[in-house]
Amino acid sequence: MIFILTIPILLLSCTDNTANSQEKKSTAEKNVSTRDLSITKASSYSDLFMDTAAVSGFITQNKIADSIARRLRSFYNSRNYQFAWFSSDGLTEQARGFWNLHDYVTTYDNDSSLKDKKLQKKMDRLISEDELSVSTSKDFINTELTLTQHFIMYMLNNYEKGYVKRKEMERFIPRKKENAVALADSLVNKKHKDDRYFEDVNESYKLLKEQLTRYLALAKSGGWPQVSAIGKKSLKKGMSSPEIAIIKKRLAVTDGLPPTDTTQVFTDTLVTAVKNFQARHGFNETGMISDSLIKEMNIPVEKRIEQLLMNMDRMRWLANNPTGNLIVVNIPEFVLHVYEGEKKIYDIDVVVGKESHNTMMFNGDLNQVVFSPYWNVPPSIVAKEILPAMDKNSNYLAKENMEITGNDDGLPVIRQRPGPGNALGKVKFLFPNSFNIYLHDTPAKSLFNKDKRAYSHGCIRVREPEKLANYVLRNQPEWTPEKISEAMNSGEEKYVKVKNPIPVVITYYTAWVDESGRLNFREDIYGHDAKLAQKMFTQSPVYATK
Repeated sequence: MIFILTIPILLLSCTDNTANSQEKKSTAEKNVSTRDLSITKASSYSDLFMDTAAVSGFITQNKIADSIARRLRSFYNSRNYQFAWFSSDGLTEQARGFWNLHDYVTTYDNDSSLKDKKLQKKMDRLISEDELSVSTSKDFINTELTLTQHFIMYMLNNYEKGYVKRKEMERFIPRKKENAVALADSLVNKKHKDDRYFEDVNESYKLLKEQLTRYLALAKSGGWPQVSAIGKKSLKKGMSSPEIAIIKKRLAVTDGLPPTDTTQVFTDTLVTAVKNFQARHGFNETGMISDSLIKEMNIPVEKRIEQLLMNMDRMRWLANNPTGNLIVVNIPEFVLHVYEGEKKIYDIDVVVGKESHNTMMFNGDLNQVVFSPYWNVPPSIVAKEILPAMDKNSNYLAKENMEITGNDDGLPVIRQRPGPGNALGKVKFLFPNSFNIYLHDTPAKSLFNKDKRAYSHGCIRVREPEKLANYVLRNQPEWTPEKISEAMNSGEEKYVKVKNPIPVVITYYTAWVDESGRLNFREDIYGHDAKLAQKMFTQSPVYATK
C-alpha cells in the first residue's frame, strides 16, 4: 500500500517539476526580445555589427549573472546585434551621454557596483581622442559589451521597478532609422497597464514629452504658414504689410497671439508675441522682425519634432535626483546654470567655442580657482596665430604682455602675464579634463551682448566671474568678497583649492522647457543634431550636413 500510494505522489512531483521548469523557461523567453531581423546596415543606427557568439562568449568568460545575461541577449536581439555605443566613426552620442552619467553616479552616488578601473581608463582614452576609428575587433567588442553590462546594472540599480520597462530600456539607444512623426505618435500614445512611465522620474524629459504631444497635433493639422523673406529691412511696431498678417498667423500657432488678429498692422500684441518668440529661440528681445527671425519661424514642424525627440533622448542621461551643487553649461544656449540639488540658483551668460574649436560635452569637478592667472598659450594657437603675428610685428609679444618660457620640439612655449589684457581675464576655474577646457573671465566683454556667442578656442568665458568665484568659495570663510576682489586685481597668480569640489556638466540641448514653462529651441551650432538626425530618422530633408 505504501508503494502504491507513493507512485502517484512521485508522478505528481515529477509532473510539477516539469511544469515549473517549462513555466520558468516560458517566463524567461518572454523576458527576452525576439531578434529584429528587419534591421540591416541600410536601416541601422550604427554601421557596426557583431555575431551572437561574441555576446555568448562575453557572458561565459565574465561569468555574468543570469539576470544580467538575459537582458544582454535581449538588448542585442532587439538591435540585431548592432553596436549601441560605437559606430565606425567613433563613440555614439549616447555613449558620451551615458559615460558622463556613469562618471557622475560613481563619483557622487558612490555606486560601487559600477566602479571599473579598467573600463574607466579605456573610456577616458577613447573620449579624449579627436578622431577615433572603430572596428569590430575583439577589444572594441569587449568595451561595447562591458558598457552595455554597466548600462543594464545602472538602470536596475537606480530606477524603481516599472518606470523603465525592459523594451523601453532597449530603445534608450536608437536601433534603426524611423519616421520622426510616426515615432512621436507611438511614444505619445503608448499606454502602460501599471501606469508607470519614465517621465514620472525624469522631469525634463516629461516636460519635453508634453510639448511633443502638442507639436504632433500641430503636424497632423498641417503645421504653420511659411513667411516670405523681407530682405535687409526690419518690421517693427506701427508698420503695415502683407507679411505681418502671415506672421500673426504663424505666431498664433505657437506664441499666444490671438488668432482673431488678422490685420496687416504691427500692433502691441504682435510686439509681445515676437518678444516671446525671440526669448524662446535665443534672440535679444527687440520686438522687431528680421530675416534671421523669419528663418527661425519657417523651420517646419516636422523638424521641430525631430529636435524634440533628439533632446528627449539626451535627457535620458540626466542624473536621477541629483543632490548637492551642480554647474551645468548648455552650449547652444550660451548659458551656465548653478544648481543646489534640483533647484536652480542663478544663470550666467557664457561664450563657448566657435565651430572650428568645439567645446566638448563631458563632466568634470571644479576643484581650483586661479586668481590673476597666466595664460599658457596652446601650441596650436602659437603655431597658427602668434608666430605669424610675430613675423609681421617684432614687438608683438611685448605689446601683448607675453613671454617665451621655453621650447618644445622647435615651437616656442609662450605665456601671457597677468594683467588687464590677459585673455583669461582676472580669474579662471579649473575642472581637470583631457580637453584642456576650463571656465574663465575675459577682457572681451562686448561678445556677451550678442545673440549667438560661439567665439572662443574651446574654453568657456564667463560674463560674471567674480559672482561665480564668490559662490564657489562661499564655504571658505577666509575668502571674503573683498579678498576675492583683491586677488582678482593683484596681478600675481594665486591658486586656491576648492574645499568641496563642484561637479561641472557640459551639455548640448537644442530644445528644453524652462522654469516658466516655455519651450525653447536653439541653433545646432556644432551640427550635432544634423549628424544625429541622419542616423535616427528615415526622412530628414530639413537637415543639411555641416
